[in-house]
Amino acid sequence: MTAVRVAAAGLALLLAAACTAPTPPRGETSTAAGTVCAPPKGTPGKETATTIDVIEQAYFCILGNYDSGAELDARSLLTAGFAALTQELNRNGRDLPEATMPTLNGDRKADWAAFETVYRKITGQVPDLRDKLAVVTLEAVVAALDDDHASWTHDVEQPPDYYDGDGYGLGLEANVDASQTDGNLDAAVPPLFVATVQGGTAQAAGLRPGDIIESINGSAPFIDGKATPAITALYPRYPETHPVELRLLRHSTGRRWSVTLQPGLYQRDLTTLQVVRSKLLNDDIAYVRVTSFLPDSADRILRAISRLRKDRTLSGVVLNLRGNSSGSTTEATRLLSAFVHGEVTAYHCTAGNTCQSLRTDDTVELLGLPLAVLTDRGCASACEHFASAVKDLRIGRLVGTRTAGMISGPAQPYLLANNTILSLPARHHLGPNREVIDRIGVPPDHHVPLTPKDAAAGRDPALAKALTLLHK
Repeated sequence: MTAVRVAAAGLALLLAAACTAPTPPRGETSTAAGTVCAPPKGTPGKETATTIDVIEQAYFCILGNYDSGAELDARSLLTAGFAALTQELNRNGRDLPEATMPTLNGDRKADWAAFETVYRKITGQVPDLRDKLAVVTLEAVVAALDDDHASWTHDVEQPPDYYDGDGYGLGLEANVDASQTDGNLDAAVPPLFVATVQGGTAQAAGLRPGDIIESINGSAPFIDGKATPAITALYPRYPETHPVELRLLRHSTGRRWSVTLQPGLYQRDLTTLQVVRSKLLNDDIAYVRVTSFLPDSADRILRAISRLRKDRTLSGVVLNLRGNSSGSTTEATRLLSAFVHGEVTAYHCTAGNTCQSLRTDDTVELLGLPLAVLTDRGCASACEHFASAVKDLRIGRLVGTRTAGMISGPAQPYLLANNTILSLPARHHLGPNREVIDRIGVPPDHHVPLTPKDAAAGRDPALAKALTLLHK
């Protein structure tokens, strides 16, 4: 299993207060009761079973530490958790007459006690499902926050013989990427087509960039212009093994055909796994591809530009941030500082709008070069921090498509009693002009989407536009 939502790594703020779970109802025992919800110190121990006590700890941790926890109607969390519980019972053919939602009155402690009583009564009758029911319940409680930076991370099962160079899935990436299918499908626009073929059964079946995907397992990927959940089947995660049937159209030949792709391990091109890749374009443009703002990435990017600048005069820099879905706000700010000094790059604010400003690091030497940044719907979190600052502070041009709109706030990790991690934003993110970016994204200065014909021909129209801008 993986985290409930894609929780992009951000600036860890140790500002949230610890939370303590209340005493359970009389006659019950709780290992979580009295356990402080706090940031982990060192590496967590071996994960143990998820129990109702862990769910209890997470519930009160959310209410005590989440950005809007004080104003949150806690009944929404319990209702979501109970719905997931009953759905799992039904999937296993074990539905129970006692599995009815208790009455909730808005008192957080009393509502928890009512929920726990019914929960224990249900799971006591299906002890073989107890672990699975606890997991789906806690996943649903966290998902009910509907926050792209709130997650619960527990054991991620890897396929046998897996190593870091492997991918798992169908071996393709569509123009609607994997990060969009995790809570951001509303931003997808038709048509759906193959953007890259990375290996696996997609490569073996002869798929090519630009092939239009007309149906997935018999379902249309778009209906009336709106993306459907069918698209998520393109990105199976281990141990999902169900074959995926695609109906395809190749525009260049007019051919229509169907293929059945089996998920599995495939070896990826190791160069695509590099966080920072650079090259010289047109003899005077430094091009740097950045897949994540990991620690030290800003310095690696600046060193790459310095190497490309040696013994020549550069006309500008293109930063390709497409698909950059995670990383450190600190690294993004440090890279921004190579293009501008003395500015606020973002604000992190409490629910009461007490804000902390994030400022440029003016010890970073200015490059003094024009900047163009390539963005798309895969640019999220720290990438959107960078993109919004480039746009608001007018230090460069954004080219491509709107960013993901997945930057609710910097996530703070909390250790739960079973050695799993609950991550919650204690503050929300605003751009340099104090604008909300989460759920909206950052629009490009030049809207240049990739088309199926571009993908099929190996063209990059956004990059071409960026080069034109830097040569003006």
